[in-house]
Amino acid sequence: MARSDQTQTAVLGALSIMPMSGYALREEIKNTLGHFWSESFGQIYPALAELQRTGLVERPDAEGRSSSYRITAAGTARLRELLAEPPQMGKPRNGVLLRLFLGRELGPEACRQLVLETKAQAERQLAAMNEARAELSGGHLGENTPYALITVAAGEHSARASIDWAEDALAILAGLDGAPATSPPAAGT
Repeated sequence: MARSDQTQTAVLGALSIMPMSGYALREEIKNTLGHFWSESFGQIYPALAELQRTGLVERPDAEGRSSSYRITAAGTARLRELLAEPPQMGKPRNGVLLRLFLGRELGPEACRQLVLETKAQAERQLAAMNEARAELSGGHLGENTPYALITVAAGEHSARASIDWAEDALAILAGLDGAPATSPPAAGT
């Protein structure tokens, strides 16, 4: 599935839950899907324009600047087609793990700081997932609530796994002597 198709899937999916303005759509994607999906304004607005041009979304009251978009019947059919396609799995790019893999160059203390920052970020993510779970308990997404809770559970599990990993990594780093990183030997020596 091409990146633009994935953006269309996210936009159509969000609009299938409720009509909203472009700005509200961006905020909803950020706040609701943010622990596993992100879209920028630079991706959302062109996608909305294309979806409107092709009749997959409409703006019934397009006179106002903040008029809402809503999905059409053709948009719902396209969303179902997109959802039936295999998901595109992105290749991982984790700057923290890259730095830790090359940690000998950083030294144990810098590595400890990276792990502690990663752990703190995971703790914040877990707190955000707990807030999302509490908000969803109000049922404001209606029939979509159980499905949203599945993604919140994934975020909770991911955050807990990151916290557990950080504890393991800190234990490994605690076993190091704390000596500063050494430069690799010069070539030919």
